[in-house]
Amino acid sequence: MSYIKEVLKEIEGRNGEQAEFKQAATEVLESLEGVINEHPEYRTNAILERIVEPDRQIMFRVPWIDDKGVAHVNRGFRVQFNNAIGPYKGGLRLHPSVNLSIIKFLGFEQIFKNSLTGLPIGGGKGGSDFDPKGKSDREIFEFCRSFMTELYRHLGADIDVPAGDIGTGAREIGYMYGTYKKITNSYEGVLTGKSLQYGGSLARTEATGYGLVYLTEEMLKAKGQSFNGKKVVISGSGNVAIYAAEKAMNLGAKVVTMSDSTGWILDEAGIDLAAIKEIKEVKRGRLSEYKSYRPKSEYHTSGRVWQVPCDIALPCATQNELNGDDAATLVKNKVTAVGEGANMPSTPDAMELFVSKGVLFAPAKAANAGGVATSALEMSQNSQRLSWTFEKVDSKLHDIMKNIYHNMAAAAEQYGHKDNFIIGANIAGFKKVADAMVAQGIQ
Repeated sequence: MSYIKEVLKEIEGRNGEQAEFKQAATEVLESLEGVINEHPEYRTNAILERIVEPDRQIMFRVPWIDDKGVAHVNRGFRVQFNNAIGPYKGGLRLHPSVNLSIIKFLGFEQIFKNSLTGLPIGGGKGGSDFDPKGKSDREIFEFCRSFMTELYRHLGADIDVPAGDIGTGAREIGYMYGTYKKITNSYEGVLTGKSLQYGGSLARTEATGYGLVYLTEEMLKAKGQSFNGKKVVISGSGNVAIYAAEKAMNLGAKVVTMSDSTGWILDEAGIDLAAIKEIKEVKRGRLSEYKSYRPKSEYHTSGRVWQVPCDIALPCATQNELNGDDAATLVKNKVTAVGEGANMPSTPDAMELFVSKGVLFAPAKAANAGGVATSALEMSQNSQRLSWTFEKVDSKLHDIMKNIYHNMAAAAEQYGHKDNFIIGANIAGFKKVADAMVAQGIQ
């Protein structure tokens, strides 16, 4: 049995029903055969066994009281996966679906995503099964205060620097940071995604969506193509989707779909982004309201955005949202490129189909790295007590995403998988971390 198969068998036996984590680990490890064969020292140093096992998994009780005086208990998580190249870095997700498997899958992906940025940050992830939707500001404050009252003891500017994620925006980060500061009597850059008034970075809100489009544009450019004049379908309507749409439009594309948990919209004239921002960022409403802004648009509660013929598809909602049937429909409708804005939004059979049919496919760990890259730039600004202009941060982000594309493309070609950017991203991200682990000895 090969080294990779041995480790995959061990993962299966040790991780029970953690389907999302096992999916992520399998996808990465199965693509590493060439680099593993070339570097026998990785097996000698048990790199695979160590890289799939988190440094620590922290799980804790989060009690809080609602506006009616009723007590509730949620479960909090922080998985510190690997700090071989820098302090743990990864978001805090607040969503009912959060469990240990999802946090581990996200933390594992974060190792390689962070490595690809070229910045000195390790991989981690955290969150809770708390649902902020429908909660008052006071209830969200009560939860965030309780959550950070336990989590603070595991954090530090040179130890672990969480960020926002689904359900965790500037409001939640502010409440958590205020609690951290109060408990520790320390003003340090221990959270990113902060408001500009107290250490946040310009361009952070836009970063993941912009970065997705920057990398996808570079991928298209290598084939003599661009976003200009292309029809784009996007899933989701959060920060990633909104700012991917904004940047795609800036580059001359027509974005025609967006979605949320209750349905999706189709606007063949092109999405009115100002309306989307008002609905989602100001009103915190549902996309069903969009027709009041654009009466000729369509709102659907069934079907999927992937049935709409397009040139470019950008899944920006959640994991495993684009399956094999969706991929087949996109291929049939002659999609030319797919860029993943969410974390692991395409199922394994969908990814395999895209690659086999010659669709340009940018995997999440490369394509949505813009958010964490800009978080690391926020860490740099905090350390230097500086605040950079939007243009400076955006320029650095653009350069990082272009470099990620070229590094993963070069790795894919070096190991005989030209244009297979799934393998290229995995190898490029893995090799930097593995070499650091070998250099630091068995720890």
